[in-house]
Amino acid sequence: MSDFGETWRLVRGRFDDTVIGLTQEQLNWRLHDDALTIGEMAIHVAGVEVSFMSQLLGQTPEGELARVKSASTDGVVNDNPFPFSPDEITPDRISWALDEGRKLVEAHIENLAPDIRAVQITSALGPIIDGTGAFARMAYHPGYHQGQAHLTKTAPGFPN
Repeated sequence: MSDFGETWRLVRGRFDDTVIGLTQEQLNWRLHDDALTIGEMAIHVAGVEVSFMSQLLGQTPEGELARVKSASTDGVVNDNPFPFSPDEITPDRISWALDEGRKLVEAHIENLAPDIRAVQITSALGPIIDGTGAFARMAYHPGYHQGQAHLTKTAPGFPN
């Protein structure tokens, strides 16, 4: 197992457990005007995975996967609108997006090749990082949003 695989599996699994099975109403409930919904968090987590992995592999996502990739930044770290409307943020779309992100990461996290570790990419927050930095961020990132999702789910007014 790679140095990031065990952490990513644990953290990503806990995030998935927190969001999978929520209703569309729960996925789209907003704690306050400046907060992401749990559904937006889920697509964003998948979007970061798609963004980092596509850069590391020199690929360009197309179609719906390109929209997921844009959720790594749009409406989260910039002022662009979030790329999916509440009507589009459904339990099925969340499951699909998280599955797509997972497949991209799982294909490489267990055997992180030296050439992938050496690739230089642009992080959503601006710095140039290498593949090692990208995998370190991917291993931690879902945990950050799992904590936010937990707070959202336990907030007064969250739909039952």
